[in-house]
Formats: sequence, C-alpha cells, structure tokens
Amino acid sequence: MGIFFDPENRLFFIETLNTTMCLMIADEEGFLVNAYYGAKAGRDDLRYLTGGACDPSVPSRNNRDRGCYFDKVRMEFPSGGTGDFRTPIVSVRDAGGHDSSLFTYVSHRIYDGKDELFSGLPDNRTVRMPATFSGDSKAQMLEITLEEKVLGLKALLSYSVFEDSDAILKNVKLINESDSTVMVDKLLSSNLDLDLSAFGNNEPDLVTLSGSWARERRMDRRTISRGNTEVYSTRGESSHQFQPFFALCDGNTDDSYGTVYAQTLVWSGNFVCGAGMDQFETVRAYIGISPVHFSWDLAPGGSLQAPEAVLVFTKDGFDGMSHIFHDLFRTHLIRSPYLHRERPILINNWEATYFNFNADKLLDIARDAKKCGIEMLVMDDGWFGKRDDDNSSLGDWFVNEKKLPGGVERLSDELEKLGMKFGIWFEPEMISPDSDLYRAHPDWAISSPGRVPTRIRNQYVLDITRSEVRDYVYECVAKILRSAKISYVKWDMNRQLLDLGSAGLDEKSMGRLSYLYTLSVYDLQERLLEEFPGLLLENCSGGGARYDAGMLFYSPQIWCSDDTDAFERLTIQAGTEMIYPLSTMGAHVSASPNHISGRVMPFDVRGAVALSGTFGYELDITAIPEEERKAIPEQVEIYHSVGDIVREGDYYRIARISDTGLYDAWMSVAKDKNRALLTYVQCKGSPQNNKRLIRLKGLDPDKKYRLKLIGSEREDSSFCSHGKKEAWKLLDPGEVSGRSLMNAGLLMPVLWGTYGQLMIEIICI
Repeated sequence: MGIFFDPENRLFFIETLNTTMCLMIADEEGFLVNAYYGAKAGRDDLRYLTGGACDPSVPSRNNRDRGCYFDKVRMEFPSGGTGDFRTPIVSVRDAGGHDSSLFTYVSHRIYDGKDELFSGLPDNRTVRMPATFSGDSKAQMLEITLEEKVLGLKALLSYSVFEDSDAILKNVKLINESDSTVMVDKLLSSNLDLDLSAFGNNEPDLVTLSGSWARERRMDRRTISRGNTEVYSTRGESSHQFQPFFALCDGNTDDSYGTVYAQTLVWSGNFVCGAGMDQFETVRAYIGISPVHFSWDLAPGGSLQAPEAVLVFTKDGFDGMSHIFHDLFRTHLIRSPYLHRERPILINNWEATYFNFNADKLLDIARDAKKCGIEMLVMDDGWFGKRDDDNSSLGDWFVNEKKLPGGVERLSDELEKLGMKFGIWFEPEMISPDSDLYRAHPDWAISSPGRVPTRIRNQYVLDITRSEVRDYVYECVAKILRSAKISYVKWDMNRQLLDLGSAGLDEKSMGRLSYLYTLSVYDLQERLLEEFPGLLLENCSGGGARYDAGMLFYSPQIWCSDDTDAFERLTIQAGTEMIYPLSTMGAHVSASPNHISGRVMPFDVRGAVALSGTFGYELDITAIPEEERKAIPEQVEIYHSVGDIVREGDYYRIARISDTGLYDAWMSVAKDKNRALLTYVQCKGSPQNNKRLIRLKGLDPDKKYRLKLIGSEREDSSFCSHGKKEAWKLLDPGEVSGRSLMNAGLLMPVLWGTYGQLMIEIICI
C-alpha cells in the first residue's frame, strides 16, 4: 500500500495490496490523465500507455487540433464544451450562461491518514458526511488540486488507500475562488476511462442490481457497446429500482474467476452511474449524484463536496469483488458497537398484528417469544397519534394511550421484567395530511407553490432541510427514547421525494434541495447516535430502498426487503451480498403462507435463508402451528452456534437459483479457514436426478475437514428431518481435504418435496 509521485515523468502511483492506479500530468498545460488501473504494476514510466510525451496530438505539439486530443484521451476529471464529447463528470455555467470548462493541474500533496468529509446545511450547521475511515489501519491520501482558470474554480481530487484493502476511495470538492457566482449543474464523484484491452479486447459486460418494491437488487447483466448505459435514482433515496453500484467485467467472468472493475457510492440520495464506449473503443465509467433535480449556486468563497466513491478491481470474479467490499465496509465504514457483536434475536409485530394491537397483545407475543429464546420485541407502526391505519398521524409522535396505557415506559418495564429487550419503529421524515402537525404547519411539507402536493401512501415528506423542522423531528424521536428502556430503533421511509420545493431556500438555491435532504437525514441520525451511543439502529425504506453504503455509516444493519418470502429472498439476498456484508442484512422468518407472495414454504427453509442475515422473526408466535413454535428454539440455537461465521466470514456464492432453476447455495468461511458454513436450498424436486454435485470454495486445500449436518445430532430436530439424516449418512464424505471439497466437490441429495434445505458446518480437524 502506498502513494508515490514520480516528478521526472509526472506520474502518480496509487497502490493497494494487489492493484495499481497510475495518473499522469500530461502536456505543458497539465491535463490529468488516467494512464492505468488494474493488477499491480511496477513504478515504471507508464506514459507510453497514453502516447506519453511523444504524443503528436497533444495541444503543445498540435494546437490547431487540440479538440481532437480531448476527444480521445483518458481524462481523470472530464468536463464539457472544450473537446471531450463523452459524458462529463463536472458541468458548470458562468454568470453569462456559458458551460465550457477545462480543469488542469496546479499542485498536489501526499500525506498519511484519511480525512473526514463535511458539508453544510442552510442554517450553517456543518454535517459530517458518511465516508470510510482508517480505524486501526494505516492510510494514505493523495490530494490533487486542479483549476479552471477562466472561471476561477478549483477542484480538489482526493484518493485514499488502506494497508489492508484493495479498494481505492475517491471524492471531489469544488471551490469557487472567483468574484462571481457559478452554477454547478453536475458534479460526479468518480470517472474511470479504460482501454478495451482491459477486457480482453472484447465488449465488456455491465452488471447492475435492479428491481422494485419487494424484489430489490436482482442481478442484471448486459453487454455494452457504443453509447451509454445508465442506472439512476431521482427519488430522493438510493431506491428499490437501482443500486448505486455497477461492475464492468469480461464476458467470461463468473463468481470465481475473471476481471471485474466495480464502483459504488457512499450516498443515500439521488445518484447516477453508467458506462459506455466511444469511437476509439475507450470505455468510460462514472458514478455520482444525479444531475436531475440538482443545481448548486456556488457563490464566491463557497464549496461543494461530492460524496465518496469506492473503486474495486479484481481478477477473482464477483466473489473477489465481494470480499473487497465486505472487508472495507466492516473495517472502514460501519462504526456501530454492534459491528462484531451478536445481534439480539428480535420478533417484530408488523406482520403479526399490523395496526391492530394493544399492550396486552404485545406482551402475549413477548412471553411466548421469550420461552423460545427470542431476546427482543420490536413494536412497529401504529403506536402513536390516532394511527389505526396508514392514513393519519405521521408527525404526531405521542403515544396512543388507548393502545398502550402508561405509554412506552410501562411497556418497556413489563418487557424488562420478562427479560426481553425493547425496540420501536419510527418514520420521522414523514407527515400525514390528517395530523395535528400538518394542521399546524402545512408549510413544513415539501411542496411546489401552486401545485397540489402529490401523495404516496397518503403522506407527504417533511422538509427536514429547515432547522426548525429537523429539530422538531429529532426531539420527537429523542423524547420517546429518553422516556423508556429502548435498545433498538427501526428508522423507516415509505415514500419518495416529489414536488421539490422548500420555504427555506430562495429561487436560486432550490436546486440544492435533494442534496440537502440527504445531508439532513445524516445529521438527524448522527445526532441520535451521539445522544444514544448504545442504540442498535436499523435503517429501512419501504424495505430495501435505502440499502446503501451511506446508511451503513449510521446503522450496522438495514432491512433488506419487505418481501420475507424465503424463495424470493434467495435472489434478493444474493444480489445484496454481492456488495454488502451478510451481517448488515435484515432477514426474518415470517409466517406461511407468506403475506406478500402467498407462497407456502417449510419452516426450516425459511429459517435457513434468514440465518444468513441478522436473523429474527416477523410473525404472530401465539398463532403459528405448534410444530413451528417448537422449532424456534433450535433455530435460535443454530444462530448462536454459527452466527459468528456468517457475521465475520468471507462470503462465497456456490450456485444461484436464477442459473440452476433447481437449487441455491452459498458459503461463509472463517478468516482462518478452520470453520465454514454451507447453506443449500432446494427449490424444485427432480425425479431420476437424486444427486447434485457442488464444489465448495474458500477452504484451505491442505487442511482436513469433517462435515456436520446441522440438526443431525438432535433426536427432536425439525431442522434436520429423518429423511435428511438418512440421505446425509449416504453422502457424508467423512474426513476430507479442502482440496477435494473444492476441486472434486460434494454430492447433495435431492430432498423429498419441492422445498428443502441442508445447512452444513465444515470443521477443520
């Protein structure tokens, strides 16, 4: 790991454990060019990769055709209007409306450590933006200052590396040093120009994660050619529909092998990311805040900070990419004291009762849950105002005493007597038209003058960019938390931003609203964690619409999806796990038939899928079949037994139901490779096909292992039925080397019925 500058050749080398990025100051004018990014290279004169000092097309040699140079060179910070006709990373307009710009090198500095990122709200409150931090690891930063001489702008491009990571972190800060206001219409966080040779001289594939409510983050793979392919959100959140992530890969890349260039954004609001190929077969890939619903009036002396982007390169396929992201986020992004701790197993009353509950019903659920080993009751929507359905009371954060006599304090005291922890649901950013708050402050809702506000779920969005609104929201939440023993908060957001207008911004600054809204969410959650440092915060947005790296800075876990159907979750979780550690993934066992899909699935299969996340229950434990209630203590026991492997281990994808059509499988392997957990889920029986060969991953080839079918040692096990035990006796390989398990493979039986599961603990001997 290290950052080095070659002054003779004017080259920057940004090195991680296994990768090198080489930036070049080109020509006498100082254009910043990306000469190379990929597998580790030497600190050689890599100018030849761009034509170098002898390039006859550089403006100092051929100024009559200077525009042609910008049209083909691999620019690190491309702008528009001066010759580069590809997608720019920055777009600015001067007072006369002209939008041409060109940024050139001024200076740089290299230093140890990792800077924090800050931005400001309209009330001059400074907010720390989510970004990676060095922690206990050594870090280095490179800051390159570029200038736009005509406009008087400076761009600070920052690059960071950690000694224990293969990721490169980038961010951009724009500063106005002129005497005039400049309008910033676009400022992305990262651009990467790559030669087609990076992909074996073949058109690369673009991998994104797409979906909708209840079917988030499904892998979408397509070949790109000339022109651009983009995914984006303009919804005020990272969204159900797309993820602020993409990967460019060789057409033959799979989970285990192949070249991957990936980027993601540490941001929870509007974004755009995409890639395209130009006439010279150069691939341009970029990521940052969406320019839609964005403009920033940058006054003299003002600055604009873009969020942090994460760049990853690997030759080890999507598994290798996942390992880099997972380790980076666990070590350098998640701050929660719960990061390496076993999370309490919770039961949430939402699908158990919806709005129809009272304290007695909650305590009945808690008593039965406690008997089964569940450790926390979470009270979801419906406990406040006059909230008997989703048509009223958001913003009226006072306890409904008809449902909860004595308030949340009495309920938490009763739960404490039972030995149960207590959690609570909020949707602090929202306001119902039918609420005391809206009747008193209709101007507190985001809206455009003269336009009837658009309702979604019969609610509006509070303008938390205004300090008085933000302070009200914070005090509502904090007052409840101060009043009772509350260990956990589920922070929800159930609609998107529309009718963008704020009474706190003038007409020139209205284009800041989406950016400032995201910043305000961060401010609220930071304040919450400062006052309640032991709080376990779980973010949610109608399920998984805010599942992003920005939220991980505040909450160690995020509700993965409102769809808890275990079959649907196989695909949802497989996409989520490509980027995010399994320990961040909110996953619960729910009732059957499932409340969203209507699908009927065995209780043990539902448990096996949920055990690859934070693990909990989303059902009425007092009303489920007795055999299911009896099975819960065993699932709890499994969580306590192997949860550390899931939480801390390396994730490997073994098979995808989208590929096989029959089964799904994945592994978590402890860092020392002495323990591993294989989860195999059958989704379809197949007559005359009673064995399926899978090859394990991540084990030490020279170590010997024994395999233990989870539940097989218990006579009363519902997790491992008699038929599974008998099948396993025939297929158990006994003592076997990691090399054989990975290269020769392991036979899995076809289980009776449609759905089935096998969880196998792999133990070094």
